[in-house]
Formats: sequence, C-alpha cells, structure tokens
Amino acid sequence: MSNLSGSFLRLVSIMDGLREKCPWDKKQTIQTLRHMTIEETYELTDAITDEDWKGIREELGDLLLHIVFYSKIGDEQNKFTLEEVINGISEKLIARHPHIYGDVKVNDEEDVKRNWEKLKLKEGKDSILSGVPRSLPATVKAMRLQEKAKQVGFEWENKDQVWEKVEEEMDELKAAIADWQSTDQDDSTIEHGKVEEEFGDLIFSLINYARFLRVDAENALEVTNKKFIRRFTQMEKEATQSGKDLADMTLTEMDSIWNSIKKRT
Repeated sequence: MSNLSGSFLRLVSIMDGLREKCPWDKKQTIQTLRHMTIEETYELTDAITDEDWKGIREELGDLLLHIVFYSKIGDEQNKFTLEEVINGISEKLIARHPHIYGDVKVNDEEDVKRNWEKLKLKEGKDSILSGVPRSLPATVKAMRLQEKAKQVGFEWENKDQVWEKVEEEMDELKAAIADWQSTDQDDSTIEHGKVEEEFGDLIFSLINYARFLRVDAENALEVTNKKFIRRFTQMEKEATQSGKDLADMTLTEMDSIWNSIKKRT
C-alpha cells in the first residue's frame, strides 16, 4: 500500500508541476479535456475488446491522469478537491453496499443490483432510468436501460419470449417497408419515419435477446467490425497483388476473394 500511495502522490505532484509550468497544460479547461477523455475511454474499450493487457494498463493510466487533471481544475476553481473526489466515491460505495457494510442480506448479484437501484432512488433520483447518461452510444444505452428496468421486474421470463418479440418486430419492420415502397418514396416522410422506428425497435429487441444470451451486444458488434476491417483490407491487398483494383472488379470477383479469405480467418 505504501508504494501505491507513493505512486499516486507522484502523479499528483507531476500534475501540479505541469499545471504551473507547461503552456499546454495551463491552458486546458474541463471543456477542452472532455473530448480527449471520451477518446481515451474508447481507446480503453478497444484494448479490452482485443484483450490487450499492456494496452489496458496504459489506457487506465491515461484515464487516471484525466481524473487527476479534472480534480486539479476543480480545486483551482474552488469547486472540489481530489480528496473530496476520492472520499466521495468511498462513501458512496459503503452506502451502496449495505450487505457488506451493514446488516442487509442478499442471495445473489441480482439482489445486489436491485438494492443498488433502490438506494439511488432514495438518494433523490426521479426515475430508475435517470442514471443512464444521455450521451451514451445507442447500443450501450439500450443495454443499460434494459438492465435497469429489470431491477424493478420489467423483464421477460425467458429468452424464448424475447425471441418471439424479435420476430414480431421483424414482421412489423417488413410491413413498414412494404407501406413505404407502395408510396412515392420521394414524398413519403411519414412512411420512411415508420421504417426507421420499426428498425430501431428490432435492434432494441435484438439487444435484449443478447442480454439473455449473456452476450455484450456492443462488444459483439465491435468484434464483427474488426473482423470486417481485417477481411476487407486483406481483400484489397490480394486484389492489388493480382494487379487489380477493387473498384474495377465485379461483385462476383470480389465475392470469390472474400470467401477465400473467410475460409482462412
């Protein structure tokens, strides 16, 4: 613990020095840091998806720097101190875990989650959904909304019921597409809006189904994105090696290369 304390205090000291002496660090505000914090968070998620432990360690360091940076600015503005940030989260963890630091009894992790949401409501939250950040990516937000609704019993009983909902939403999307295609598509804003709505409902239900399969929908899609990038860039490379350009090839020719790559990866 002494080494940990020393390492943390070293980082705080470095931040103090940078804020005092470095022209770039002196200029930063909570607004200018915001987009960089988002970028660092996504870099961490990339490393997690790739199970790149060295990358995870480095990105956690970058995020820790941002926490210290924001706290330094908060202190300068007489809003809060780093000590208050640390004590605040410590007190919150103790208050939100009465089954550890109090006399509440729980049977499993689901009981813990339900108690957590009840405590948040007692702390002044207007809705069990109010803790979901508005700016979360849509897939992650859908997962969080569903998980929170589950804590008050708004949940399907089994995955078969959820799949029936997926099929229902798929049928509704097909019907909306048929209505849109039966109109003048240059003047069918309402019909196309219905297609978009039903498409969103289908995605939401698929994300729900992913939860019942214990699949992280956001990570699953990102794995597929990375796979597509890997295979597509390999297809570009193999086309170039054969003296061709993808733009000049037929879909059948590209499909042949793609299927060959797919068998190898």
